[in-house]
Amino acid sequence: MARKENHLLTAWIVALIATLGSLYFSEIMKFIPCELCWYQRIFMYPQVFLLGMAFVRKDFKIARYTLMLSIIGGTISSYHYLIQKITFFRDTAPSCGIVPCTGQYINWFGFMTIPFLALIAFISISIISYRLIKMEKEGKDE
Repeated sequence: MARKENHLLTAWIVALIATLGSLYFSEIMKFIPCELCWYQRIFMYPQVFLLGMAFVRKDFKIARYTLMLSIIGGTISSYHYLIQKITFFRDTAPSCGIVPCTGQYINWFGFMTIPFLALIAFISISIISYRLIKMEKEGKDE
Protein backbone atom coordinates (compact mmCIF):
# COMPACT_ATOMS: atom_id res chain seq x y z
CA MET A 1 0.00 0.00 0.00
CA ALA A 2 1.32 3.44 -0.94
CA ARG A 3 2.09 6.10 1.63
CA LYS A 4 -0.86 8.33 0.69
CA GLU A 5 -3.19 5.36 1.03
CA ASN A 6 -1.78 4.68 4.49
CA HIS A 7 -2.47 8.29 5.43
CA LEU A 8 -6.09 8.03 4.25
CA LEU A 9 -6.56 4.76 6.11
CA THR A 10 -5.08 6.19 9.30
CA ALA A 11 -7.30 9.28 9.14
CA TRP A 12 -10.33 7.06 8.55
CA ILE A 13 -9.43 4.88 11.56
CA VAL A 14 -9.07 7.98 13.77
CA ALA A 15 -12.46 9.31 12.63
CA LEU A 16 -14.07 5.88 13.10
CA ILE A 17 -12.68 5.47 16.63
CA ALA A 18 -13.79 9.01 17.56
CA THR A 19 -17.29 8.38 16.19
CA LEU A 20 -17.65 4.98 17.86
CA GLY A 21 -16.30 6.41 21.12
CA SER A 22 -18.83 9.22 20.96
CA LEU A 23 -21.66 6.76 20.36
CA TYR A 24 -20.38 4.52 23.17
CA PHE A 25 -20.46 7.40 25.65
CA SER A 26 -23.97 8.50 24.65
CA GLU A 27 -25.72 5.22 23.85
CA ILE A 28 -24.07 2.71 26.19
CA MET A 29 -22.81 4.84 29.07
CA LYS A 30 -25.92 7.07 28.76
CA PHE A 31 -23.96 10.34 28.90
CA ILE A 32 -26.25 13.01 27.47
CA PRO A 33 -24.26 15.17 25.00
CA CYS A 34 -24.28 18.92 25.55
CA GLU A 35 -24.80 21.39 22.71
CA LEU A 36 -21.08 21.82 22.00
CA CYS A 37 -20.68 18.03 21.90
CA TRP A 38 -23.35 17.90 19.20
CA TYR A 39 -21.50 20.51 17.14
CA GLN A 40 -18.30 18.48 17.43
CA ARG A 41 -20.19 15.40 16.26
CA ILE A 42 -21.46 17.35 13.23
CA PHE A 43 -17.84 17.87 12.14
CA MET A 44 -16.56 14.37 13.02
CA TYR A 45 -19.26 11.94 11.88
CA PRO A 46 -19.20 12.84 8.15
CA GLN A 47 -15.46 12.27 8.06
CA VAL A 48 -15.97 8.54 8.63
CA PHE A 49 -17.89 8.33 5.36
CA LEU A 50 -15.77 10.87 3.46
CA LEU A 51 -12.46 9.26 4.40
CA GLY A 52 -13.80 5.72 3.95
CA MET A 53 -15.06 6.46 0.44
CA ALA A 54 -11.88 8.37 -0.40
CA PHE A 55 -9.79 5.37 0.68
CA VAL A 56 -11.83 2.97 -1.45
CA ARG A 57 -11.71 5.29 -4.48
CA LYS A 58 -8.09 6.45 -3.87
CA ASP A 59 -9.33 10.06 -3.88
CA PHE A 60 -6.64 12.04 -2.08
CA LYS A 61 -8.25 15.40 -2.82
CA ILE A 62 -10.70 14.74 0.03
CA ALA A 63 -7.98 16.01 2.36
CA ARG A 64 -8.97 19.61 1.57
CA TYR A 65 -12.43 18.98 2.96
CA THR A 66 -11.37 16.90 5.95
CA LEU A 67 -8.80 19.53 6.88
CA MET A 68 -11.50 22.22 7.01
CA LEU A 69 -13.94 20.00 8.93
CA SER A 70 -11.20 19.13 11.43
CA ILE A 71 -10.06 22.71 11.93
CA ILE A 72 -13.61 23.86 12.65
CA GLY A 73 -14.34 20.85 14.87
CA GLY A 74 -11.02 21.26 16.65
CA THR A 75 -11.78 24.92 17.34
CA ILE A 76 -15.09 23.94 18.94
CA SER A 77 -13.36 21.19 20.95
CA SER A 78 -10.69 23.64 22.14
CA TYR A 79 -13.30 26.13 23.31
CA HIS A 80 -15.29 23.35 25.00
CA TYR A 81 -12.19 22.09 26.79
CA LEU A 82 -11.30 25.61 27.92
CA ILE A 83 -14.73 26.20 29.46
CA GLN A 84 -14.39 22.89 31.29
CA LYS A 85 -10.93 23.49 32.68
CA ILE A 86 -10.28 27.25 32.98
CA THR A 87 -12.30 29.21 35.54
CA PHE A 88 -12.26 32.44 33.51
CA PHE A 89 -13.81 30.73 30.50
CA ARG A 90 -16.24 28.74 32.66
CA ASP A 91 -17.52 31.90 34.33
CA THR A 92 -17.99 33.76 31.06
CA ALA A 93 -19.43 30.82 29.08
CA PRO A 94 -23.02 31.23 27.97
CA SER A 95 -25.59 28.68 29.03
CA CYS A 96 -25.32 25.64 26.83
CA GLY A 97 -28.82 24.25 27.10
CA ILE A 98 -30.29 21.50 29.24
CA VAL A 99 -26.93 19.75 29.72
CA PRO A 100 -24.20 22.17 30.88
CA CYS A 101 -21.12 22.29 28.66
CA THR A 102 -18.95 22.67 31.77
CA GLY A 103 -19.86 19.17 32.96
CA GLN A 104 -17.18 16.48 32.86
CA TYR A 105 -18.51 12.94 32.54
CA ILE A 106 -14.96 11.64 32.48
CA ASN A 107 -11.73 13.20 33.71
CA TRP A 108 -8.97 10.65 33.19
CA PHE A 109 -5.57 11.58 34.67
CA GLY A 110 -7.02 14.94 35.72
CA PHE A 111 -7.06 16.40 32.20
CA MET A 112 -8.57 13.97 29.67
CA THR A 113 -12.21 14.86 29.14
CA ILE A 114 -14.45 13.98 26.19
CA PRO A 115 -13.76 17.31 24.39
CA PHE A 116 -10.02 16.71 24.88
CA LEU A 117 -10.32 13.29 23.22
CA ALA A 118 -12.25 14.89 20.34
CA LEU A 119 -9.57 17.59 20.06
CA ILE A 120 -6.83 14.96 19.76
CA ALA A 121 -8.80 13.24 16.98
CA PHE A 122 -9.39 16.53 15.13
CA ILE A 123 -5.71 17.49 15.44
CA SER A 124 -4.62 14.06 14.18
CA ILE A 125 -6.92 14.21 11.16
CA SER A 126 -5.81 17.80 10.47
CA ILE A 127 -2.14 16.82 10.46
CA ILE A 128 -2.77 13.82 8.22
CA SER A 129 -4.93 15.90 5.86
CA TYR A 130 -2.29 18.62 5.66
CA ARG A 131 0.38 16.03 4.85
CA LEU A 132 -1.84 14.54 2.13
CA ILE A 133 -2.37 17.98 0.58
CA LYS A 134 1.38 18.64 0.70
CA MET A 135 2.19 15.24 -0.84
CA GLU A 136 -0.43 15.79 -3.54
CA LYS A 137 1.10 19.18 -4.46
CA GLU A 138 4.60 17.74 -4.58
CA GLY A 139 3.43 14.72 -6.58
CA LYS A 140 4.83 12.29 -4.01
CA ASP A 141 3.56 8.83 -3.17
CA GLU A 142 6.47 7.32 -1.30
